[in-house]
Amino acid sequence: MKPLFLFLVTLICFSCKKQGYIQITNAQDYNSFLHTSNRERYTTALSEKDFWSRRMKPDSSGVGELGPLAAAYNTLFETTGAMEYLKKAESLYKKGIEISANNKDSYVRALARTYIAQHRFKEARVILEESYTGISNKHATEMMLFDVYMELGDYEKADSFLGKIKNNNDYNYLIRLAKWSDHKGDLDSAIKYMEKARATAESSGNKTLKVWTYSNLGDFYGHAGNINNAYQQYLKTLEIEPDNPYAKKGIAWIVYAAEKNTAEANRILDSVMIHHKTPDYYLLKAEMADYDKDPLAATLYTNKFIAAAEASAYGYMYNIHLIEAYAETDPEKALLLAEKEVRNRATPETYHLLAYTQLKSGKKTEALQTIETYVVGKTFEPMAQYHTALVYIANGMDKEVVSLKKELIDASFELGPSLTEKIKKL
Repeated sequence: MKPLFLFLVTLICFSCKKQGYIQITNAQDYNSFLHTSNRERYTTALSEKDFWSRRMKPDSSGVGELGPLAAAYNTLFETTGAMEYLKKAESLYKKGIEISANNKDSYVRALARTYIAQHRFKEARVILEESYTGISNKHATEMMLFDVYMELGDYEKADSFLGKIKNNNDYNYLIRLAKWSDHKGDLDSAIKYMEKARATAESSGNKTLKVWTYSNLGDFYGHAGNINNAYQQYLKTLEIEPDNPYAKKGIAWIVYAAEKNTAEANRILDSVMIHHKTPDYYLLKAEMADYDKDPLAATLYTNKFIAAAEASAYGYMYNIHLIEAYAETDPEKALLLAEKEVRNRATPETYHLLAYTQLKSGKKTEALQTIETYVVGKTFEPMAQYHTALVYIANGMDKEVVSLKKELIDASFELGPSLTEKIKKL
């Protein structure tokens, strides 16, 4: 029996390699999380919302109820994706700033978080900088200012504030140091700092910290090609929080990108979309349909994404995805949107999209200037490298594409099989 077993295992492994995929996941690991009725965070937040809403009396300021009520709305947004909850939290935090006598800066930071979630980074920067100059918790505000400056591409200021909060034993510093290291292209260090943050989160016993760290460390492992480690982190996330949509989407990506199993990846996504309704799921479905050579389904899902993402309540949140979606069908519209996004936050990540839309609009010289000025050497993100390669090819710089193509093939898991097929043809 033993030799036969080994032969079958060898045969299966050979078959997997021959078909271009590796088996990482096992549906038995996560099936119980897909159709779970355990929506503990949602139901708790709903109860909290009802409780604190009843406590808010029309004839009182309600200052004591504002914070916990807004926090409940925030959690409802996180667990459902429904923008009305985030908008409600935003209005409550604004009221807190207006009427609170002693706790204004905590409401400012909370409001800034809602702005960041909506990609309203400049507004977040303005209120945080104003709060920082007054009576405030300097350390807490410094951490958030680092976050905002990173999102706005003001890396010099971000580095300055990272120095202000330096503490190698502090969880909040470690996760920011990991983000900084990733930005600098040092993924190994980023993972090292995140692993140290994970140890801190586990020793603290803080469920929220563990969930955040496991899920984000899963992303870092995926970027590094440590797919099995990424999978294990997503599973650990779900063991604590069975309805976590981020971890489930991470597993769906592994099933699609590493195992090429679009049917199973769609099954996972379908289970998530029952309760968590955000437009980006449609984009992943469109990408998988494209990989399956089903252009009608790909177009259908892309159109569903566009319709949902252009809803006014989302604001800037899905601009980057909309740019990519419009680049093929309406490049002029994509270009206008990319220019708007660069004005919103001028980062290498937004500039490579601007270059891509310039190229699609027939402005290859402008695209090359954008790439060389704002992208090359300033980001190591694979999509930026891909768009750089396209711009180089259009400008007859084929030699420069050779090394980029190798890097892109090495990042095939992160880019996905559909795009990897296109890269191989460059």
